[in-house]
Amino acid sequence: MKHILFDLDGTLTDAGEGIINCAALALRTLGLEVPPRDAMRVFVGPPLRQTFQEFGVKSEDVERAIEIYRSRYVPKGMFENTPYPGIHALLAALKEAGHRLYVATSKPESMAIAILEKYGLAPYFDRICGATMDSSRDSKEKVIGYLLEQTNAKDSIMVGDTAFDVLGAAAHGISTIGVTWGYGTAEELTRSGAKCLANSPTQLLNILL
Repeated sequence: MKHILFDLDGTLTDAGEGIINCAALALRTLGLEVPPRDAMRVFVGPPLRQTFQEFGVKSEDVERAIEIYRSRYVPKGMFENTPYPGIHALLAALKEAGHRLYVATSKPESMAIAILEKYGLAPYFDRICGATMDSSRDSKEKVIGYLLEQTNAKDSIMVGDTAFDVLGAAAHGISTIGVTWGYGTAEELTRSGAKCLANSPTQLLNILL
């Protein structure tokens, strides 16, 4: 495949600490119980509007929860984050082999760009596409659709760590390689239709080449 779409959180970078800290602040501020951190790992990847409701936030309070979350995330939380070992080498090798690389994330696009620039990953990508700050483009399916509209990324393959990546790509006829170092499980990825799994960036590189 010459066009490779990458998820961000849980695939390129380990964003769990910042996301969980900000989600906990929102729940606590709204007077809700803050579950153990392991239970809150599901905040990494899916759209916030969906996940907050799963943790007891009433529909009329979801936008307030997101506002509280972002009040901490934008100045601090998004940089409580680090690239997974081997990611720089993976991306460099794929570029050298002639592939065109893209990011498709349900994180707001401006935040995704800031994170990728901070950690030196942005130059590897031909286009970085993310969600809007409102609900007009807030799912992986919508983000991938937007990316395809903006680029000539035909005959693509997706790389991601959760079922949201697999299903979002499948809606556009794109297959997904699931990575097991992120926040989904091998069982979840396989059940949702991932074509195959990679257990390390080195193994992913071998599959893609």
